[in-house]
Amino acid sequence: MKKTAIYGALLLALPGCAGQQAQPAPFVYADFVSAKELPYDSPPQVIYRIDDHRFISLERYRDCQHGETFYNDTLQGIRKSFGRGFRENYQGRLIIADSTGKNLAFPASLPPHTACNDRGCTMYIAVSTDGGRTVQSIRYMRSFDPFSDSKDFTIIVSEDALYVGEKISDTTGKMSVDKHPLIPGYRYGEGGPLPEGRKIERGVALPVGLRTPSGQDRYSCDASIRPTNPDAPLK
Repeated sequence: MKKTAIYGALLLALPGCAGQQAQPAPFVYADFVSAKELPYDSPPQVIYRIDDHRFISLERYRDCQHGETFYNDTLQGIRKSFGRGFRENYQGRLIIADSTGKNLAFPASLPPHTACNDRGCTMYIAVSTDGGRTVQSIRYMRSFDPFSDSKDFTIIVSEDALYVGEKISDTTGKMSVDKHPLIPGYRYGEGGPLPEGRKIERGVALPVGLRTPSGQDRYSCDASIRPTNPDAPLK
């Protein structure tokens, strides 16, 4: 009688076990970065538009902080990958106001709560002086919380320079600004000397009156657009 009761209890328990769904694997940033291809079925978003044919797109994203970004110039047939989880996380201002179309700059940051080493995470600006055909990097920030700290930056591209401004006072809004000359053919990020007569100027003022042709001055992502498969395995 006792054995029968135990057997009956086990039978009652079986449907409950069979009905339980396997829990999705936790999201791991390292797996996201190293995956051969992102599986997410989210539709592409334009997160930064310069004009009617030049823009940054966010694609195959899990959310607004985790996807792949591309620079696109539909007129020149240029499409350049900017990697995963970087460009879309910059929270500061960005103005691209070079009327020649040659000078471009796209800052990057990291997703919230990303762990950095004991020296912090180093963040870069992708810079081009040939309309996006080639890109070099300029370091602009080292931080233990690059996502939040990138909010303090204003980056402006003019016809001859890249201005990198960082807010250094919350009460007064005072900014520290560096002016980097933009020189066609120069290899930024390699530490070589600038051509004679050219230098990085410190403590300058940000230029006024400049604007991106589209009027946009920040990356912008619609967080309500999500993939149907956010827990798809990363391989």
